[in-house]
This record gives sequence, structure tokens and C-alpha cells, in this order.
Amino acid sequence: MKAMILAAGRGERMRPLTDHTPKPLLKVGGKPLIVWHLERLAKAGFKEIVINHAHLGQQIEDALGYGSQWGLTIQYSPEKIALETAGGIANALPLLGDEPFLVVNGDTFTEMDFAQLKLNPNNLAHLVLVDNPPQHPQGDFAIQDGMLKNEGTQKLTFSGVGVYHPELFASIARGEPAKLAPLLRLAIAQNKATAEHYQGVWHDVGTPERLSMLDAQLAFNSKGLS
Repeated sequence: MKAMILAAGRGERMRPLTDHTPKPLLKVGGKPLIVWHLERLAKAGFKEIVINHAHLGQQIEDALGYGSQWGLTIQYSPEKIALETAGGIANALPLLGDEPFLVVNGDTFTEMDFAQLKLNPNNLAHLVLVDNPPQHPQGDFAIQDGMLKNEGTQKLTFSGVGVYHPELFASIARGEPAKLAPLLRLAIAQNKATAEHYQGVWHDVGTPERLSMLDAQLAFNSKGLS
């Protein structure tokens, strides 16, 4: 299975840090956010990675190259304007192929085992949900008997990690901006979306304050292990 890292966001909430550095290259624990993902993907057995980019995208290509230092092959899907999540994925489909693929948001940090994620036959999406963080208390979706639902007794937050079938994006024209949520809600209505609840380490690194807090936490953990 191939994997895609979403790295095209402008990072408005991260300004001024992202005025001169793309958000996925901001460092925590001494490494760019996106490098943590690449290392975990390689450890999980992934070999082929697609990365989309827009804002300061050439910096991402210059920093990561073609992935050989992680035992990976990286291909890039540049966007003249950020196409949002579904638009970015649809634009990259020629690189992703005809089989289900993993997608990871480039501005998150997680210790999730990507090797355990899969898409069941005949389904279009499998999402990983997490406990609601303080900045998103209302959640996004619920899980009922393993199926993704719009509503439920306990709504959880979408982690930005999911496995998708290319057919989910069939209605999106290449190069057109498009949001992911409407496609997921259509898959839910067709009973073709599953989900799981991950309760391990996960951070939405969306502001300078959260970036600084995570960096301090990783530094503390590193000292504790040394």
C-alpha cells in the first residue's frame, strides 16, 4: 500500500513561523514534523510515498529529496494553489494508483502504528478517530459497531489519518479544490466507511504554542530515556 502525506497547507495559524518555512518542516524534538511521519511509515513497511505541496513547496523537496535516506521512494504532487484535502488527494491519484492508500496529515504528530491500518473490501474509507482535544471539544464523527457515523453517543475527532479507495474521489476533477467531509458523509450514507478509536499519542500541531509544547514534551521524554 502506498501512503500520502498532506503538506500543502499554508499554515495561517502558525504564522509568523510559516512565513518562510512550510509547516511540515517546522521542527519538534530536533526533527521536522514530516520526518517523524517518514520514519514511522518506513518502520511500518511502506516503501512508496506521495507528498503534495503548495506554499514554499520547493523547500520540502529540497529537504527530503527522493526518500532514499529512509529507504523510501518519494514522489511529489505540486499544487499551484492549495486544493484542500480531497482536491489534493484527487490531484495525486495518478501517483497513488488503483489500490487503497493511506493518507496522513503533515501537521500532526503521532506514534500510531500505520502497519495495522487497512480498508475492508467494498468500503471507500477507514478513518482513525482520537479523543477530542481541548481546541476541538465537539468532535467530528462517531463509531457504531465499527462503522463511521455522523452522529452518536460519543463524537470523536478525526486524526487526519485514513485509508481510502481511489473511487471515493471519482467525482473530483483534477486541479479543483475540494473538501473531504462531503465525500466522507456520502460514504457514510452508503455504509461504506469504517473507523477505529486510537487512544495513543497524537497531537494536532496547529499553532506556535502547541508546537512549542510538543517540542518541550519530546525533549523531556528524550532526557528521561537517556
